[in-house]
Amino acid sequence: MNAAPPLHTPPAGRTISLRSSASLGWRGFGAELLGIAAGPHRIPGTPYHRVGVHVGTPVRARCQCNGRRVSRIQAHGDMDVIPAGLDGEWADDADCTILRIWIDDAFARTTMEQLDVSPSRAAFRPQFQLRDPRLQHLSWALRAELEADETSDALYAESLCTALVVRLIDGVPERDDRRRTLAPHMATRVIEYIESNLDQRLTLTELADVTGLSAPHFKALFRETLGMPVHRYVIQRRVERAKALLLEGRLSVTQIALEAGFAHQSHMAHWVNRLLGAPPRELARAGRRA
Repeated sequence: MNAAPPLHTPPAGRTISLRSSASLGWRGFGAELLGIAAGPHRIPGTPYHRVGVHVGTPVRARCQCNGRRVSRIQAHGDMDVIPAGLDGEWADDADCTILRIWIDDAFARTTMEQLDVSPSRAAFRPQFQLRDPRLQHLSWALRAELEADETSDALYAESLCTALVVRLIDGVPERDDRRRTLAPHMATRVIEYIESNLDQRLTLTELADVTGLSAPHFKALFRETLGMPVHRYVIQRRVERAKALLLEGRLSVTQIALEAGFAHQSHMAHWVNRLLGAPPRELARAGRRA
């Protein structure tokens, strides 16, 4: 995906950024947890599709977008969808917190093209107080990436946002005629590519290109073929490489983190401890004893 331009910044003093993806390396999309002051607000149209998810205590809100006015009680998990180019106005009766997800129109259009859906048939449309369990699950997963102490995995975030776009698109056709798993030569090719590039930043689009499939189609087939999402497979292989290097005992923990493709030492420590049940330094000591 092409790198996205800077996100639109709401008026100073009225909105406080509590968490932001600006430094996480996400491309073509972003997310921010915002503290919103009570009162009227307006955001002009942007080149981004915006999904706002209400977090926490309910508030009464009055909204206007695309000529439509809505007055409602905004509860935890309620979602508003504002397509690119449309401005929005709203007024909250009390302070509130919003998870705002930004999706570059180019990112969304690329996903549509990969699904063979023409923009005339598939597009974002304005929606207020949307309740969708799958969209909520994806949104909360992006929020968890914002709030995680360890470095976010950009491949995982890209997978989440791709799934979010697919869920929001209208008119996505069923593709029952497509394969349910990767062909053996495709699976071999992408696994070899991952092995050869574990120390590099991998993206969903890049891995899909290796197989010649669209990113959404590749993502689904990879999971059916390997029994796990592609981002989890990459993490697992990085952990396994880190373990081998730690047991060898030739490199420092910091060097091993970079060799295995982790952003830094603490990122590796989180996943090694989570998947292997032991911190990296303990594995390194075991290697030295052996």
